[in-house]
Amino acid sequence: EVAHAAGARCVCDNTWATPLLQRPLALGADIVMHATTKYLGGHSDVTGGALVLKEDGEAAARLRSIQALGGGVPSAFDCWLVHRGIRTLPHRMRGHCDNAESVARFLADHPKVQMVHYPGLESDPGHSVAKRQMSRYGGMVSFQVDGGAAPALGVVSRVRVFTRATSLGGPESLIEHRASVEGPDTRTPPGLLRCSIGLEHADDLIEDLDRALA
Repeated sequence: EVAHAAGARCVCDNTWATPLLQRPLALGADIVMHATTKYLGGHSDVTGGALVLKEDGEAAARLRSIQALGGGVPSAFDCWLVHRGIRTLPHRMRGHCDNAESVARFLADHPKVQMVHYPGLESDPGHSVAKRQMSRYGGMVSFQVDGGAAPALGVVSRVRVFTRATSLGGPESLIEHRASVEGPDTRTPPGLLRCSIGLEHADDLIEDLDRALA
């Protein structure tokens, strides 16, 4: 409503939620963006993106022109990989959400964790909004290690089930120290670790983090 009142379009990046968990067009967005590299592809083997518009009008025509002139056209094989991933999306997202909730609740009770960022937790500032407009809360969990950067980097160095990498949405669980990735000008808290929770057994993920935090 704020965007439309100002004469602007509302654009939403729905990559983390996917269309299964949240429908931005139904909530008033004009354009929805998805990195098909992530949950839609779901197997960490394709690079791509998609823009979905509410209306096939001037904006859609302009975006098609930019795509054609810029050469941003996916290969047939890349499209096949994303199509393959979408076929299993409901089952994978159920696993991501179940595991993420288990990991988030474990971290929320850990004495060496300062804060957990996950909209499925009642303590999260965004919980009420997420509960109102999402069917579930996704597979991304961030948490802040007490003591700042050094202890957080220690956790990253000790994990064995999690892979140290920057991405998300695949079957494997990933962990990264965001401040290191973003550089010296970042506003990200120095002790924050971002996790893409995969499809391994939740008990294995919790045990891995528990050992790394010890």
